[in-house]
Amino acid sequence: MRFAIIRFPGTWSDRDCAHILTNVLGQEADIVWHKEQTLEKYDAAILPGGFSYGDYLRCGSIAQFSPIMKSLADFSSSGKAVIGICNGFQILCETGLLPGALIRNNSLKFRCEPTFLQSEGGGGPWMSGIPAGKILSIPISHGEGNYQADTKTLSLLEETERIAFRYCDQDGNVNDATNPNGSAHNIAGILNEQGNVLGMMPHPERAGEEITGGTDGNQIWESIMRYAIAKTT
Repeated sequence: MRFAIIRFPGTWSDRDCAHILTNVLGQEADIVWHKEQTLEKYDAAILPGGFSYGDYLRCGSIAQFSPIMKSLADFSSSGKAVIGICNGFQILCETGLLPGALIRNNSLKFRCEPTFLQSEGGGGPWMSGIPAGKILSIPISHGEGNYQADTKTLSLLEETERIAFRYCDQDGNVNDATNPNGSAHNIAGILNEQGNVLGMMPHPERAGEEITGGTDGNQIWESIMRYAIAKTT
């Protein structure tokens, strides 16, 4: 597969994503500057973590106006896979490609620590290879990862099985004690209606090698890789 890793001014997880995809998983990955206006040669696009435009105004609020975003909207509407990680998740919400918003952590502190995530399962390229109930250990690193949406949106996400991951403990318990930032319904990641766009606050690219604490994050990349192979056979 060939991945586009979109870099905005202030992005810093782009090289981490590229390292895991190319050096660990053997895929092709290009870092694409945000002023580019086409993604047509790519199979999947990544909005990595960081502080796009210094997170001025709101996280992701300026990045939504970058030239690449029109191409990304067309890319996702064509059914191709998009993932937004941390700041990338915030950008997807600002652009309307995903519902809701990410606000300040309820502790008002930056949280950088390991977390456990429970997969909610579902179809689409990012989740098809991760069964419901699977527990992943993937770290967070954010100050504004508190996912919130209105009651109607939260109910719709629940009813249509578009919650991808919830914060939990190592035994899969989902409660206030296992919620690191105050996110509604312990939400750590959500999907769009078609299932091809995933936004998540935890960093799978930081859980790609045993030397850095484990490889659970690779299950997300491997899911889309298997999905792509299945579509061509």
